[in-house]
Amino acid sequence: MTAAATTAPRDAAHLHDLVGIGLGPFNLGLAALSDPLDDVDAVFLDENDGFAWHPGMMIEGATIQVPFLADLVTMADPTSRFGFLNWLKTTGRLYPFYIREEFSPLRAEYDAYCRWVADQLDTLRWGRRVTSVDEQPDGTYVVTSRRAADQAVETWHARHVVLGVGTEPRLPEPLQRLADRGDAHGRGDAHGPVVHSADYLRARDRLRAADSVTIVGSGQSAAEIYRDLLDTTRVCDRPGHRLDWVTRSPRFFPMEYTKLTLELTSPEYTDHFHSLPRETRDRLGREQRSLYKGISGDLVDGVYDTLYRLSVDGPVDSTLLTETELVDARWVDADEQLELTVRHAQLGTTTTRRTDALVVATGYAARVPSFLDALGDRVDRDDLGRLSVARDYSIDGGRGRLFVQNAEEHTHGLTAPDLGFGAWRNSSIIASITGREPYPLERRIAFQTFGTPAPAPVPAPAPAPAPAPAPAPGCAIRDKSDAQSCSGAEVSGVSPRDGRDLHAPDLDGGRVRPGGRPTEPTPTEEARVTR
Repeated sequence: MTAAATTAPRDAAHLHDLVGIGLGPFNLGLAALSDPLDDVDAVFLDENDGFAWHPGMMIEGATIQVPFLADLVTMADPTSRFGFLNWLKTTGRLYPFYIREEFSPLRAEYDAYCRWVADQLDTLRWGRRVTSVDEQPDGTYVVTSRRAADQAVETWHARHVVLGVGTEPRLPEPLQRLADRGDAHGRGDAHGPVVHSADYLRARDRLRAADSVTIVGSGQSAAEIYRDLLDTTRVCDRPGHRLDWVTRSPRFFPMEYTKLTLELTSPEYTDHFHSLPRETRDRLGREQRSLYKGISGDLVDGVYDTLYRLSVDGPVDSTLLTETELVDARWVDADEQLELTVRHAQLGTTTTRRTDALVVATGYAARVPSFLDALGDRVDRDDLGRLSVARDYSIDGGRGRLFVQNAEEHTHGLTAPDLGFGAWRNSSIIASITGREPYPLERRIAFQTFGTPAPAPVPAPAPAPAPAPAPAPGCAIRDKSDAQSCSGAEVSGVSPRDGRDLHAPDLDGGRVRPGGRPTEPTPTEEARVTR
């Protein structure tokens, strides 16, 4: 085998303002927002041969869980030609989408929209796997990539680098231990008995043919897979076939989607969350999972309705287990099955279950790519080894040259994976790169106050009343007639016109005796005067 040649891409001699690494929705949105800006020279690298968003979960009819406004650009620039509505218009789907009267696009529809945007951008370089990022003495970066087509090595120079490499599938610890012991049966892929939800569609035919399938997980992906397998295999028509759904959550909870709760995606709450101690942020991160990792209410109802419909023909051989955690797993060669050990949290009991196939819908984890290793301690990390992400999404000690996308859930909270917040984050990164705000940043959008409110202003003390002038010599004020006889002199508190006591409270229906003294107020009047 010959060594790969090192080549310079056609524009490598140019110092780019920005090199983006990875092309998921967030960096694709950054590319789209950068495209019309004359002062941002950008290039984006990705190891895949084209855009693909969660291809293993393109289940027919599945929708994204945010409104169409959460596209790549609209929340930053509603006039952008890369908006979702423009894609609908261009493809002749605008009126059908309008008649549909649903805010959430189909998942396949969103993927097609993103591919449409990618096809219009000339700053994207597909088939480039980044191998290293090095910092130069002048503070710029050199990004090295390997081209898939011919294994040629390329270098790219940049003032700023934005990482958008996404997350990787996360396996439950018992399965990870199985894989670590060298047992390939614990590896989550499309070919073995353990399948991560990211590979579901590639493994679906095999899962449908299995005699028993167990799904582990509590979120949207687990629910979509359960309903898809339940409906397509019609378990009640297959004697001996079993489909189980196991979750350690106390219930199959819906996503929290009330409006005041959605304000936790605001810039103000992100500011507040970022300012908290690490331990507090980690605790809140666990507590807030139901806000964005739950199941859509419609899907929860759809699962029940499917079970109800199938039960018309007899019992459905399916078990749904809550409060149940997978604690161990092993492969039984003789039976070609996985043996799962599960523990019920409330009862404290442990049991074993056999299954032919296991689908793990246990989410994804942020990863620190190995190509950052050359930067060493110039990349900020916390005491757990995670990226320590500044409020402006930089990870380089506050210099604002190295940024991340969707790797900051532990520092910024639930906005990190939120498609609707991606345009705001990209606007912030562009502002850091350009020193201006081509896309104005909304910093105050919430009705709520997070944290301790600012103290109310203390009213200034009222000025002291001016001292009353002395009466005219020889003028004794006894009643109204006396006041009128004092040579027209104005006496404090008395009008020379009618002798009315100007300082007396204006009692409701005030009754004044001839001497100018009010009658004793009634209890109601007393209260009114006090107020």
